Amino acid sequence: MKITEHINSAKNRTLFSFEILPPLKGQNIKSIYENIDPLMEFKPPFIDVTYHREEYVYSEKENGLLEKKIVRKRPGTVGICAAIQSKYGVDAVPHILCGGFSKEDTENFLIDLDFLGINNVMALRGDAVKSETYFTPEANGNCFASDLVTQIDDMNKGKYLDEVIEKGHNTNFCTGVAGYPEKHMEAPSLDRDIERLKQKIEAGAEYVVTQMFFDNQAYFEFVDKCRKNGINVPIIPGLKPIATKRQLSIIPHRFHVDMPDSLIREVDKCKDNKEVRQVGVEWCIQQSRELVSAGVPVLHYYSMGRSTNIQKIAAAVF
Repeated sequence: MKITEHINSAKNRTLFSFEILPPLKGQNIKSIYENIDPLMEFKPPFIDVTYHREEYVYSEKENGLLEKKIVRKRPGTVGICAAIQSKYGVDAVPHILCGGFSKEDTENFLIDLDFLGINNVMALRGDAVKSETYFTPEANGNCFASDLVTQIDDMNKGKYLDEVIEKGHNTNFCTGVAGYPEKHMEAPSLDRDIERLKQKIEAGAEYVVTQMFFDNQAYFEFVDKCRKNGINVPIIPGLKPIATKRQLSIIPHRFHVDMPDSLIREVDKCKDNKEVRQVGVEWCIQQSRELVSAGVPVLHYYSMGRSTNIQKIAAAVF
């Protein structure tokens, strides 16, 4: 079932969803189930599974020279999605990136998903690898998320890269894209960023999931700007409860989002991270309740591999 169909069938009731990380290579899928199981009581219609591209690791050889190796620390996105749909009977939404994929890779990835009955995807450009200052697309790959959305939409119309295939099988993907209430870090302004978002919608994207934010006003203003610019698809707020004092500096640096002074002051008062987690849960509950009152279609939580905080928040909201 498509994400948009889940939203429409909810008839203005706010749905619950969350995002998980594939386990580190060498671990089994049990850790995924242990984090999903406590959240199933809140009846998520879909679960997102992130995709982690390759990283470059340098190791010193016996002769003193450095050897460059390509590794993927969190493989398994497609397999996890298939397992989730089989075990829990809910839709899984794999993330697919421009980075690390040629267009041929992308097409084959989508064919696998189609064969498995996975018909929702989150299309993202992806970040630069650690060795890059700026994002560099793969050779013969998609440069922007809008290009990736176009390729997915082409396959939905039976158009494949191989020109010998005059009329191929029409896939049926529902494509989500990212939105940034406080703008993408590379955008010169929020207005320009919203123009880019509109390009993704015009290319075929059917819904938006936002980057995390800690001030609901940023989300409300973002949605208002989107609507004024003709973006009328569902805009799903993404939320993450803060859990450690260190995140006061990590989250703004890594995700380029602001934190309200009142939240910062409450975290600063905490004696340890146990108290920080409680502050994060309470803050996120208040955010969630206000968003539900505003009629958002879905509350989407970034679990980052841990479900305890999300479970407490969902129990208070749903």
